[in-house]
Amino acid sequence: MIRVAICRGAFMKRFVEGADRGQSTLLPECLDEWVEESNSVRVVDTFVDALDLADLGFEGVEAAATGRPAYHPSVLLKLYIYGYLKPGAVEPPA
Repeated sequence: MIRVAICRGAFMKRFVEGADRGQSTLLPECLDEWVEESNSVRVVDTFVDALDLADLGFEGVEAAATGRPAYHPSVLLKLYIYGYLKPGAVEPPA
């Protein structure tokens, strides 16, 4: 669901949007094909999507009406968790 706000009669997006993983592109045909079925990022994605972040005390789940659109907390949490699962993804190899 996209959250919007009205500013001077125009609609503004309230969260920075990522690419739709089901959208067709030039190569490969679908962005979802870049990620293997066994990749742990799929587990992280499903897990975080199942959480109710507002009940867990995350701020910013509801978009603010002013200011620059922010990244949704679920996107940031997915990156945070994935970073802990893949230590080499964050730090360069020694």
